[in-house]
Amino acid sequence: MSPADVSGNAGAASALLTVRGLKKSFGTNQVLNSIDLTVDRGRVLVLIGSSGSGKTTILRCLNGLEQADGGTVDVAGEVQLDFATSPSNKERAALRDRSAMVFQHYNLFPHMTVLENVLEGPVIVQRRSRTEATDEALALLDRVGLSDKKDAYPFELSGGQQQRVGIVRALALRPQLLLFDEPTSSLDPELVGDVLRLITELAQEGWSMVIVTHELEFAREVAHEIAFVDGGRIVERGHPSQLLRDPQQERTRQFLHRLLFPF
Repeated sequence: MSPADVSGNAGAASALLTVRGLKKSFGTNQVLNSIDLTVDRGRVLVLIGSSGSGKTTILRCLNGLEQADGGTVDVAGEVQLDFATSPSNKERAALRDRSAMVFQHYNLFPHMTVLENVLEGPVIVQRRSRTEATDEALALLDRVGLSDKKDAYPFELSGGQQQRVGIVRALALRPQLLLFDEPTSSLDPELVGDVLRLITELAQEGWSMVIVTHELEFAREVAHEIAFVDGGRIVERGHPSQLLRDPQQERTRQFLHRLLFPF
């Protein structure tokens, strides 16, 4: 399955995702403060920043898992949410129909086999044909080298295998936008490469993505644009070759120096 199979127009140079003025607070703690983002079709935006800067909350708002306090989210002109008017559950579900999230800690159902985990969304949520969804799920598992694990349970898999199942589960939903929340941070170092290579392949195929990561070399390779998030704001954004080599903001320089030279 390719992005063209999802939208029929993945190569068009047009905005898939437009976010304006996104705000979110937890009690008195303002986590997001007027976030503006744009992701064109077939492009990859990488979010970097310190823990607690708001990156994951941005993804959760884009997937409808969090109810933002203000701002708008537009996906391909088909789903338009104005959080100032408290979108309904139906409207947030429409947002989730167009995006799929790959979580930091896999979030697989422990009582389900690999295949059952992949089929849950397409069959139960999207109400697609079980036969069609199974054929597609098996093809996706084969692509990531896990067809022999279709009847295994999550506890029988390595972390890298579980994360690849998580990616397959997201792809099986046929989303227009893929969201990755620190997809390698829970993995042992020797397992990181396989997951990053798979995400890079998907980017090269033209999938539209927003990725939160601390892997700077991966970000340099996969991103069309990088945004540095700090204190719930986007401090700086730019092409990887510019932002990672010659950031314009002092706060960005401090963050990158600390990440590259932690001791």
